[in-house]
Amino acid sequence: MTVANWCVAAACVLPVLTAGLAKASGARKPKKDGGYDNRQPREWASHLTGWQARAMAAQSNGFEALPLFIAAVILAQQAHADQGRIDALALLFIVIRLVYVASYLMNKGTLRSLVWTAGLAVSIAIMAMS
Repeated sequence: MTVANWCVAAACVLPVLTAGLAKASGARKPKKDGGYDNRQPREWASHLTGWQARAMAAQSNGFEALPLFIAAVILAQQAHADQGRIDALALLFIVIRLVYVASYLMNKGTLRSLVWTAGLAVSIAIMAMS
């Protein structure tokens, strides 16, 4: 498996881990006090505020970023583009997504938007290799 393929796997898991942050913080609380409710997770999430709400929003955006990134990696590899460059850009995408999640959790809107744009540009750069 290539580094880029591992990055695709990491990009798929990252949104789940991001939501896990929000859920874990409510796992020890009773449901009546806002603790995580696995029977109604969407309703529970709709009442979140602060960093927990932002973590859930970052999860949604993580899933939204996946199709372009996955397609870009697959298409570039099918075109037999330089695998070293694909790998490097895929690693960069993962680093960018980690910075994106951190900026979202810290409520740094402008930084988050700039980092999101960088992630989009990296996916496009990978796709352009095809």
